[in-house]
Amino acid sequence: MPDTRYYTNSRQEIAAFLPAEYRRVLEVGCGSGAFRSSLLAPNEYWGVELSPASARAAESCLDHVLTGTYDGVKSALPDYYFDLVICNDVIEHMADHDGFLDSITQKLKLGGALIGSVPNVRHVRNLQSLLLKRDWCYADDGLLDRTHLRFFTRRSWERSLREHGFDIELLEGINGASGDVGRRQRLLDHLTAWLFGADTRFLQFAAQLTAGGQRVTSCIAFSP
Repeated sequence: MPDTRYYTNSRQEIAAFLPAEYRRVLEVGCGSGAFRSSLLAPNEYWGVELSPASARAAESCLDHVLTGTYDGVKSALPDYYFDLVICNDVIEHMADHDGFLDSITQKLKLGGALIGSVPNVRHVRNLQSLLLKRDWCYADDGLLDRTHLRFFTRRSWERSLREHGFDIELLEGINGASGDVGRRQRLLDHLTAWLFGADTRFLQFAAQLTAGGQRVTSCIAFSP
């Protein structure tokens, strides 16, 4: 079963990428609506959530909640309306993430912002499992969550964004700490990063993008 924290996590690490101003917010994959607590500015908050139970919980703290997939409910979302769209660990679950990247720009106002997170499949721990243990084991949650339909590296994510008309203004690694581990694991992490590149150290990356001639300030984070 999926970790219930997927639906209740306030995702404080993403809050740092919120734009300075926003009034109308859409969160795709809003869970129980916990991320709204990270927003300081007054706002009109919409959510899209696949889980009916989580959607019902979100109704108590969001202004509008649509139950279903983004593709299933997007016709009910107003076009060119939102100042901010949030996608925290949801894009990797989409059967057609290319279609989503095309569609979501139609929901953003000129100058709107897109923030969110997707898994970084080149994280040191996954490389170690693949190369040293010769294993790729799906799990109920985490990087190899069995419900993930897409996997991204920094390069493949950049390419995907460019193919859909996004110009990447800034892309930086964040959350580079490898966690509370022993000395042997830390040394192995450093060796893996030295051999395979600095991008493997980061749990996440953040990017600033422009799309389709309109300014879309986007902070996309990669996380295992």
